Amino acid sequence: MSELEQRLVRLVASVRPASAPAREAARSELDMKTKPRGSLGRLEEIAAGIAAARGTASPGPLRATVVVAAADHGIAAEGVSAYPQEVTAQMLANFATGGAAVCVLAKAAGADLVVVDAGVATALDLEGVRSVPIVRGSANATKGPALTRDDAVRAVLAGADLAEELTLSGTTVLGLGEMGIANTTVAAALAAALLGRDPEALCGPGTGVDVDGVTHKVAVVRAMLAANEPDPADAIGCLAAVGGCEIGFLAGVALGGAARDSVVVLDGFISSVAGLVAASLAPGFTSHAVASHLSPEPGHAIVLERLQLRPVLDLGLRLGEGSGAALALPILAAARDILVEMSTFAAAGVTDTGR
Repeated sequence: MSELEQRLVRLVASVRPASAPAREAARSELDMKTKPRGSLGRLEEIAAGIAAARGTASPGPLRATVVVAAADHGIAAEGVSAYPQEVTAQMLANFATGGAAVCVLAKAAGADLVVVDAGVATALDLEGVRSVPIVRGSANATKGPALTRDDAVRAVLAGADLAEELTLSGTTVLGLGEMGIANTTVAAALAAALLGRDPEALCGPGTGVDVDGVTHKVAVVRAMLAANEPDPADAIGCLAAVGGCEIGFLAGVALGGAARDSVVVLDGFISSVAGLVAASLAPGFTSHAVASHLSPEPGHAIVLERLQLRPVLDLGLRLGEGSGAALALPILAAARDILVEMSTFAAAGVTDTGR
């Protein structure tokens, strides 16, 4: 086994399920608050999940960082996107100047934002963008593997390294975001490979292609799978066969965050597929995860069902970038505050009827 694979094995072994005792203690604490039991609905479920991920029924104030990873894809040559490939690099420049939606939404949520070039085809030197390129754009997966196995592992490990750096600096919530022209096609192919589902159930309009465009996308995904025959039991093999560097990088962020007791907030379809890769490698990851919203992209609901995650929001968002993750952060903060700061019946001198 190579040193890279050994590092991956150690990373996966470090991810354990979130604390069941902390979850139950949080539920008990919420039942003692000055309200009818369960009356705050999903907010109580989210609060208990935060407690489980953090390993305590009294978690400290949340500090969030949204990580946006960008990469290009050789499959863009097949005409699966409404936008040309150069838009990936152009959007990185937009992130760098604070003009993108996630920049605005992360600022509104009080979250830090880290933007990563994980494999954009054009080498860039942008202030505020970390350059961690695994490759300068993946290969066209209709003709063979998108990445080498080593590059797929490198992408995951690079994401885990960033998660370790951020959590050591105080981050307790990691939001996942992405940018990459053609990456809904890549995500659909990767989900199809891992779940054994027909691509027709997973492919949607992405950036806005029409009905004929979706039909073409389905055919391209089928060609990607036929050219590589990925094994659903081998998540890294699937990632190498059809995946992209930004998806692998975010899977690593997810694993690294879970290994260090962080809450990991998934955005839309693409970052949720990164979560699917993480969960395929380390099933304990899922108990650290929150699905921020439900995208209209048809594959998203299928992936969330496999991960057994209920979305917090349903606003018809399909932008990506971590926009939904950023929007959900204030709800997570409110859930934590209810758990830790709201008075109990005993402390407030309020009669508890036990209901």
